[in-house]
Amino acid sequence: AGSLIDFPFIHIACSPIHVNHVRDKLREIVGASTNWRDHVKAMEERKLLHSFLAKSQDELPPRRMKDSYIEVLLPLGSEPELREKYLTVQNTVRFGRILEDLDSLGVLTCYMHNKIHSAKMSPLSIVTALVDKIDMCKKSLSPEQDIKFSGHVSWVGKTSMEVKMQMFQLHGDEFCPVLDATFVMVARDSENKGPAFVNPLILESPEEEELFRQGELNKGRRIAFSSTSLLKMAPSAEERTTIHEMFLSTLDPKTISFRSRVLPPNAVWMENSKLKSLEICHPQERNIFNRIFGGFLMRKAYELGWATACSFGGSRPFVVAVDDIMFQKPVEVGSLLFLSSQVCFTQNNYIQVRVHSEVASLQEKEHTTTNVFHFTFMSEKEVPLVFPKTYGESMLYLDGQRHFNSMSGPATVRKDHLWNPRNTTFVEN
Repeated sequence: AGSLIDFPFIHIACSPIHVNHVRDKLREIVGASTNWRDHVKAMEERKLLHSFLAKSQDELPPRRMKDSYIEVLLPLGSEPELREKYLTVQNTVRFGRILEDLDSLGVLTCYMHNKIHSAKMSPLSIVTALVDKIDMCKKSLSPEQDIKFSGHVSWVGKTSMEVKMQMFQLHGDEFCPVLDATFVMVARDSENKGPAFVNPLILESPEEEELFRQGELNKGRRIAFSSTSLLKMAPSAEERTTIHEMFLSTLDPKTISFRSRVLPPNAVWMENSKLKSLEICHPQERNIFNRIFGGFLMRKAYELGWATACSFGGSRPFVVAVDDIMFQKPVEVGSLLFLSSQVCFTQNNYIQVRVHSEVASLQEKEHTTTNVFHFTFMSEKEVPLVFPKTYGESMLYLDGQRHFNSMSGPATVRKDHLWNPRNTTFVEN
């Protein structure tokens, strides 16, 4: 049965898509094969779609936010056979699986925005460019209650789109908000070789104008954050003071030497907070364009980050925020995926974890960075301080501190982010 969705000044009936049908819909939209042996033929057929690509954005009809609005149902309560895939040993929902579902929903939402009614298949190759922010407002999710996702395009540029997604879980008779996510997707041509134009966006209400303005601000914030990156600019005076004071606090008072270092009480050297893993990228984990699915990469990085936070803090951690995941390079099927995770900043019971992802082909030994992931966890108890030893580690510490400070607010999702206001109860922990 469809549910009645409250848009600003608009009411429409919307039937949720079953979570298992999202990937099927995506394969149908791009003409992807379900068999790996047919993938070359399927990609050859996509070359014929070049004629449907617009030469400029002006050629494309504007779309409304509601045109891309989708709801997806993950019926963990009503279909118990789905639970095992999503279940943790602590009887909660695997957040890594949620990341996979969000990635697929984001792509499908953008295809809805750019739908060509005269073509059976879309000439666009839409891929995830960036996970801008994911904020949680519940420590853990029940594996025995239905989950619902919603998403819509909230901002567009010439070839890129911002997607706002929310996640709700059934609580009694109502779906209550548990997560707020912002992804940035880019449109490529039918062979995924160059950029392609996307449909412009019509704004129909003050609420939609505010969402679009927020998208512009997000873009500006990302540019500013990138321009002040510690890979490009020196730390601020305050940050330099922080690092120097940390350095002085590790000097051995018994010796007059910069080389003799001792840890302060309740502290851990950053170099001792690492975990690593290796994945072989099999065809099973491919996306609709026969590269490795971005959601799979996020799940593997998250699970390593979670294990790192768990090992470091000595108790079960809960994810609070995910931000600034940039997909720098696609991962080819058959690659070796190297993941390296490290605690880079702590405060009270919060742990900031950075996961670095790089790939190497079976033929070449050279490693190439594909992603850097940033996760903020909250531990059940206060955690040790983490201390850098080298200048490079000091930069990691400051970068972790910056990401931690950029959180919207620990363990809350702002209600004004919900474009689709419902009469739901906001769940506090």
